[in-house]
Amino acid sequence: MSKAVVGRITPMFEQYLRIKGENPDSLLFFRMGDFYELFFEDAEIAARELQIALTCRNPNQETPVPMCGVPHHAVENYLGQLLEKGYRVAICDQVEDPRQAKGLVKREVTRVLTPGTLVEDASLSAKTHNYLAALLFDSGKGLGALAWIDVSTGEWSGFEAKSEPALWQWLVKIGAREVLLPGGVKPPHQFADLKGLITPVPELFFDHRAGRDRLLSAQGVAGLDALDLHDKPFLTRACGALLAYLVQTQRQEMRHLGQFRPLNMGRYMILDELTERNLEIFRTLDGRNGRGVLRTVIDRTMTPMGGRYLEHRLRHPWREAVPIERTQAAVAFLVVRHETREALAALLRDVHDLERLSTRISMGRASPRDLAALRQSLAVLPRMAGLLRAAVDETGDAPEAVVKILDGWDDLSDLHAVLTAALVDSPPLAITDGGLFRTGFRPELDELLELAEHGESRMQELLESERRSLNLPRLKLGFNRVFGYYFELSRTAGQESPAHFIRRQTLANAERFVTDALKELEDKILHAAERRRDLEHRLFLELRQEMAQARPRFMDAAARLARLDYWQALAETAVRHEWTRPELHKDLRLRIRAGRHPVVEAVQGQANFIPNDLFMDEGARLLLITGPNMAGKSTVLRQAAIIAILAQIGSYVPAAEAQIGLVDRIFSRVGASDNLALGQSTFMVEMMETARILRQATRKSLVILDEIGRGTGTYDGMALARAVVEELARRAGGGIRTLFATHYHELTSLEGHIEGLRNLNIAVKEYKGDIVFLRRLVPGPSDKSYGIEVAKLAGVPQNVVQRAKELLTDLERCRDGVQRPAHSRQETLPGLVPATDAERAPQIASHPVLAALQALKPDSLTPMQALQRIYEWKDSLENDT
Repeated sequence: MSKAVVGRITPMFEQYLRIKGENPDSLLFFRMGDFYELFFEDAEIAARELQIALTCRNPNQETPVPMCGVPHHAVENYLGQLLEKGYRVAICDQVEDPRQAKGLVKREVTRVLTPGTLVEDASLSAKTHNYLAALLFDSGKGLGALAWIDVSTGEWSGFEAKSEPALWQWLVKIGAREVLLPGGVKPPHQFADLKGLITPVPELFFDHRAGRDRLLSAQGVAGLDALDLHDKPFLTRACGALLAYLVQTQRQEMRHLGQFRPLNMGRYMILDELTERNLEIFRTLDGRNGRGVLRTVIDRTMTPMGGRYLEHRLRHPWREAVPIERTQAAVAFLVVRHETREALAALLRDVHDLERLSTRISMGRASPRDLAALRQSLAVLPRMAGLLRAAVDETGDAPEAVVKILDGWDDLSDLHAVLTAALVDSPPLAITDGGLFRTGFRPELDELLELAEHGESRMQELLESERRSLNLPRLKLGFNRVFGYYFELSRTAGQESPAHFIRRQTLANAERFVTDALKELEDKILHAAERRRDLEHRLFLELRQEMAQARPRFMDAAARLARLDYWQALAETAVRHEWTRPELHKDLRLRIRAGRHPVVEAVQGQANFIPNDLFMDEGARLLLITGPNMAGKSTVLRQAAIIAILAQIGSYVPAAEAQIGLVDRIFSRVGASDNLALGQSTFMVEMMETARILRQATRKSLVILDEIGRGTGTYDGMALARAVVEELARRAGGGIRTLFATHYHELTSLEGHIEGLRNLNIAVKEYKGDIVFLRRLVPGPSDKSYGIEVAKLAGVPQNVVQRAKELLTDLERCRDGVQRPAHSRQETLPGLVPATDAERAPQIASHPVLAALQALKPDSLTPMQALQRIYEWKDSLENDT
């Protein structure tokens, strides 16, 4: 964009082009009066994306300038749309009073909005965190770090790792809206779909010394040891990059941030992004949220803080029994107190987002209505404390967590009183609109309000006062644009005017005068509206600053309310769905009686869901589950994992009885998916996920696997499935708790040969050639797959079904070495012609594969080595044939 494009450049365009040149990668919203205007390419983009009219400036010139604009009071809605589509927006405001400006009004960018730096409610999801992340990895040192921050709440954390994929996997898990990377760095190819979230920043942003200084300043501490960062240089650098970027975009120091706390992996159950996706905790497998996800079923929180705390707990269930049991006790306290729970929920409905309100106040971006929302929220606190204290006193032995919430409870009544005395009931949206404060808040403001609204009557009062004191009943009050207000006497009466009258004009039949009192009152009246707006603006800034000083108190109250909201939501869910309180243990048992899948049950209805029992302990660590498609194997697998998660967030669970041996990590390999853009087939993705499970699972983990090996040939798949089963049964000094669903019935013969393996199946009943799914998990193996019967139910044409039955009979006979009937439609099935015993014996006895198998020591092989060996044997057999 050059000056030549504009033609004869004006001072305003000179200013615009200079500021746009400083922000080339952002759409520039340029404040002009009551509108934000966009020009040139920015205008064309905004008009297209926002569906607003594209006009032009200087239309009569040879090269008119494209232009569009939005009202300043409605700008937030438009900004949200642009940010959602991935654009950056620079807000250029007038930074001096136009009435006092000499020439062009001074303007400058006051902040740059990006998807990861939002603080306005209109652009944020109330119950979801909005993370900005910074990631770096040094392959030479084999170390890196990921840090993330929710600017709208001030919460931030991070960790270091020796694996770059681990950092990117966690980035996917937290759902960051924007990711800072050193310039020139690109995400690994398997995370290429995150490219749209990447914001490259200068290498200097990740400098260790600069990052340390920024951290110490922002946190107000003397050393990194206070933040547990003294031995985490890469995490320090990532945090420093976040702070540098925030100062660059927000144009102010980040003083509202909470204390940085590195993520302690040892405290929480680890749920990787694949497990969250496969279990549909936050989104369905096709990416939707709402109906069909676990969070929706249990989210009965009333406040944004409570909703975000629920999200945090679902992403990070506890691993230790103590915090879980404390939460269980608090939930149980509310489960049995129906009236207290309902009253608590009703009070919480009136609480606004204290965390984000406090952030906007601290950053100087709170509107009058934000302070009104704060006032409404603070009004709830004394009543809530009274409600809880009454329930505690009635109980006599209240849970520790509830007592702790009340200990040190701050009603914030002093701040509520200030806001109540200051603001009107329904303040305007903008500070400049006026009418913010109540009568009586400030005497000088009351006088200006009186003048602005009743100026004429004050003039009449002064006139009447002069008439009475001077005995001049014919004294008049007038006004013109030249002299303003004046007193008027007849020419005769004006010859002997009072001493304090100052002659301003002589007419043919009248004299006009002013007095000091009249000039003073006139000045007050003519400037009352302007002075009122200025005074209200100053008073509002003072009030907002007073509230900003109380941020620690607001955040403490928000944390307490979030937990109360979380407890009541879990209690309400437990009561509505008839859930039970689980028992926690340190051993490996997992006993669930009449367990249900909460999401499936919510969709189908409780009456239509068949509960199931599931028992795992030292003697049954690996459960091999068989049964046809659609029978419910995946549901059983998922519900076991979900019940474990619910138990470890302190919730009741959908079961008649549950005993949960604490889980350190859940792995889920359920369903088929691919990544064709990266050249990864369904089978490759399956094997990559399986490899991660086999390498990372521990004795305390819970693994759920569905149909391992089905993405390749039958014998390859079966061999892989068995190898995985054997490895899981061998690992961690006695096996890893595993639910393994499969169609390979041959694997059921492993019971009795592999310690800790038990067969289960989903019961099916055949009736008059059809099958009925009983949805019941029972001991023992399934007798067959029922695939043809499922195909029939799905509507496959009858002739195809019948032909499939004939072929199945042939295949089973070939497998068993039975002579085929002469009337068979096909004499042989390629590759499955049975050999005679005489033909088979010499080949088996002399084949080198058998010798290699006999010499093999399985315990010395890794899973990938076993897989490679299988491929070698397969190639050898195919070459021999």
